[in-house]
Amino acid sequence: MLSTQPKVIALVGPNATGKSSLGIKLAKVFKGEIISADSRQVYKGLDIGSGKVTAKERKLVPHHLLDVVNPKRVFTVADFVKLANKKIAEIRKRKHLPIIVGGTGFWIDALLFGLSFPEVKPDFKLRKKLNRLSAAELFKRLKKLAPARAKQIDPKNPIRLIRALEIVIKTKKTIPPLKSHSPYQVLWLGINPGYQQLKVKIKIRMKKRLDQGMLAEVKNLLKSGVPAKKLIALGLEYRYLTLYLQKKNSKTEMKNQLYSAICQYAKRQMTWFKRNKKIHWLKNFSQAKALIKKFLLRK
Repeated sequence: MLSTQPKVIALVGPNATGKSSLGIKLAKVFKGEIISADSRQVYKGLDIGSGKVTAKERKLVPHHLLDVVNPKRVFTVADFVKLANKKIAEIRKRKHLPIIVGGTGFWIDALLFGLSFPEVKPDFKLRKKLNRLSAAELFKRLKKLAPARAKQIDPKNPIRLIRALEIVIKTKKTIPPLKSHSPYQVLWLGINPGYQQLKVKIKIRMKKRLDQGMLAEVKNLLKSGVPAKKLIALGLEYRYLTLYLQKKNSKTEMKNQLYSAICQYAKRQMTWFKRNKKIHWLKNFSQAKALIKKFLLRK
């Protein structure tokens, strides 16, 4: 079975670890094309805050699943899996190597472990009812109905919490079932500099993004008609900068809250990825190259 399965590289890890730049370097060496697995980079206009690669970087190697949808819309894990599978097939037709790069662990696992998702149509009556609850109340309810799913979700994101509850309530299932096997042969590579070093990287990157005009980006998104509620639900940079523009926190509070939230998110990412014993935690670029060469030679 393995010899007939397409080969795919997965490059994972928490925010601010340099996944994007390493992915580009590896893609240049191995004739690769990158598929972004980031739940915010799929949205148009969410550039600086989501850490999207620049136009210059995109010219170095092809990138996919960036700027896919208007931020006014909801883009689900099922949408990601469908599009990513299509892109993998297209990349393989060009005889190039698909490289999945990102930190949204649930999306990556759904794609590469072959999770299947129930077709659940929106129940607007149920959504209206759930929308009256706070994020904390929604999370508490999800934790009770589907504790495994609750571990995989942002507890402060009401949009995703409502959709998760909708699926659980309508299907009576706690999490999507695994298929019999993964659709791909996957080489899992990970970056983890250690939490203390990561906190330093997060602080440096946060300052850089603010200097690059991240606040202006959020202002423009609001002016373009993206609801403040949606930006707050998207989390991290978009949440705390929107709250700042609404005068719900001071500039100092915004920076402190944002830094703390990114650090907490990075810890959740590492907890998620550490469950996957297939991940090779990289020491350097040479190790990554050697692992990929060996993987591509394997039948």
